[in-house]
Amino acid sequence: MPQAADVGRRVDAVVGNALGVSRTKAAAWCAAGHVTERPAGAVAPGRTLPKSAKVAAGTELVVDIPEEPNPLDVKVEIVEDLSILADDPDYVVVDKPVGVAAHPSPGWVGPTVVGGLAGAGYRISTSGAPERQGIVHRLDVGTSGIMVVAKSERAYTALKDAFRDRTPQKTYHAVVQGLPDPLNGTIDAPIGRHPGHDWRFAVLDGGRDSVTHYETLEAFGRATLVEVTLETGRTHQIRVHFSAMRHPCAGDLTYGADPRLAAELGLTRQWLHAHRLGFPHPVTGEWVAYESPYPQDLVYALGVLRGE
Repeated sequence: MPQAADVGRRVDAVVGNALGVSRTKAAAWCAAGHVTERPAGAVAPGRTLPKSAKVAAGTELVVDIPEEPNPLDVKVEIVEDLSILADDPDYVVVDKPVGVAAHPSPGWVGPTVVGGLAGAGYRISTSGAPERQGIVHRLDVGTSGIMVVAKSERAYTALKDAFRDRTPQKTYHAVVQGLPDPLNGTIDAPIGRHPGHDWRFAVLDGGRDSVTHYETLEAFGRATLVEVTLETGRTHQIRVHFSAMRHPCAGDLTYGADPRLAAELGLTRQWLHAHRLGFPHPVTGEWVAYESPYPQDLVYALGVLRGE
């Protein structure tokens, strides 16, 4: 029952304060019909209240607190364009489309590779944290391309060890703005969290060692197609390193790309694709390698640059 001091106050404020939740969440409960008002002592259902309603004297508020999904729960779903490049008894190689995360995480409500594989009927390793079972390496949501996911427990252990020891060969293709100087080279610069933005990274003294090798494949003047291999696998490594060189990936507005060029190329994300992946087979030790073709949005952008 509301306190005397609550009479005349907005329902969302009273509910939020009483239950220790944000006013925004309390307002959402009101909008969904989870907050009702009835005369004090009554047992009949009350009337639903909008968030802006004022608490009346002699009444009580009933809050039906809804169950909220755990953001780390794997959502089994069909993920369009999640292609299977190889299906081995111990692992599966997927072609991850843009807009799909590797696994669930707080704040992410979109599709995931883990959920897409479950929706397609794949059973993957149960090793690892519940939300990232089978995941031995990741790609950014805005980066497309090739990933390997462990199906067996022995594969999970072997692949995790291999990626930790930097044994796999990860090859990316990127279109970066301008013309890198030199055309082929190595970027050796430590990366850490950006001091002003939690969701960005930057080249920083005291950051983690990060080494990127690149080779020019095709130069267009205003942009360049490069092949990139990584010695390390830091979050946003390629994007951060080329941005630090003042040659951000085309379309990567987060790291300083020109929005005019992005619009001209039809890009709504960075031109960055995990093109090839090689690693020792987790059971036999034989070297295996796979390749992912460019998705249509990146093909279109290259066509514009080539004048096709």
